[in-house]
Amino acid sequence: MVSSIGIPGLILILVLALIVFGPSKLPELGRALGSTLKEFKNSTKEVTADLELDGNKDRK
Repeated sequence: MVSSIGIPGLILILVLALIVFGPSKLPELGRALGSTLKEFKNSTKEVTADLELDGNKDRK
């Protein structure tokens, strides 16, 4: 079963985040989330590349 949040759900989440964290903290939280996702993406690329190299070595 696939669930999607949709536009109303996203709006609700943004409003709750605005209420909880305040308008001054939201840009800081967005930057932190962006850098975390970027670091995760880079790490997964490195792991994938390492696995591919190991797989190619086993075939030889």
